[in-house]
Amino acid sequence: MEVLNSIPFRLTPEEVLKRLRLRKENKDMKRIIQELIDIVHPIAKPKAIYKVSYVDNKNGDSLYIDGVRFTSRVLRVNLDKVGRVFPYVATCGREIDEIAVPSDDYMKYYCLDTIKEMALRSARSYLQDYLTRNYALGQMSRMYPGEGTAEDWPITQQKELFSIFGNVEDLIGVQLTESLLMLPLKSSSGIYFPTEIKFESCQLCPREVCSERKAPYDPDLVLKYREKI
Repeated sequence: MEVLNSIPFRLTPEEVLKRLRLRKENKDMKRIIQELIDIVHPIAKPKAIYKVSYVDNKNGDSLYIDGVRFTSRVLRVNLDKVGRVFPYVATCGREIDEIAVPSDDYMKYYCLDTIKEMALRSARSYLQDYLTRNYALGQMSRMYPGEGTAEDWPITQQKELFSIFGNVEDLIGVQLTESLLMLPLKSSSGIYFPTEIKFESCQLCPREVCSERKAPYDPDLVLKYREKI
């Protein structure tokens, strides 16, 4: 198990504006973003934790990772020929999350929320590059409980995923609540695994309106997972 707590994070106002997808330049927004960047840069500490884990007892709709049982047909099929995987938790960090913004300043709140999301993306991107470089991996995919395939791999299995690491809150400051929310909210957890064909859970999700969609819905792929034993 390894904690990555020196992840670099630098932003420009232009990068944040691009992420906000504004149709035209807004000087007030740019000023607010610069003010937030000046606060964020000295304290930002996005973090990630991962573990080199091993898969066994693959059977039907379940498998074990480091002795912890997970129930998901899609995960089991994706890991059929995989022995080593990389469970992870990544976060924007409590340092950014604890920045106070007036509750009625919606524009500043929205900009800060976007910056937190970008910090999380930086942590996850750094982690993926780190794994690829240090473990001689090629293409990787990832899955996490509740994403796109919520019925197949329910969000309740976040508890099992966190149990692989022990006390994640002590390690990188991420708390899993009783309602299965991660705090800070801009945190993510899941399993990276090597794959020959890139997999996105979005391919199995029929929801038409989704701002986070990474791949089109593929009903034929859904059938393949249902049929494969």
